[in-house]
Amino acid sequence: MESYGGRRGQAERDAITVEIGYALFSAAFAAAVLFGAVAGPAFVFDVSDGTRGTLVRVGATVAVVVFFARVVSVLMRFRQSSQPSQPGRTNPDS
Repeated sequence: MESYGGRRGQAERDAITVEIGYALFSAAFAAAVLFGAVAGPAFVFDVSDGTRGTLVRVGATVAVVVFFARVVSVLMRFRQSSQPSQPGRTNPDS
């Protein structure tokens, strides 16, 4: 991703910004869906307060873990795909 002078071009900065936005948005969506799937039944069904608290805590924990795992996986995949497959070679046939 870095140019030879150590500075990134506008297109590279834009690509990074879009990728970070995608990582955060998709992670927040996945975390919200999983939180709703785990903690949702505690609010839909008549359960005891202890069970409700446990489901909400487990749902929050799962959501946080999924959020960070998704952000890291998206950004690592972006970082790896931006590297040339054969550094130093400019001819695709070499």
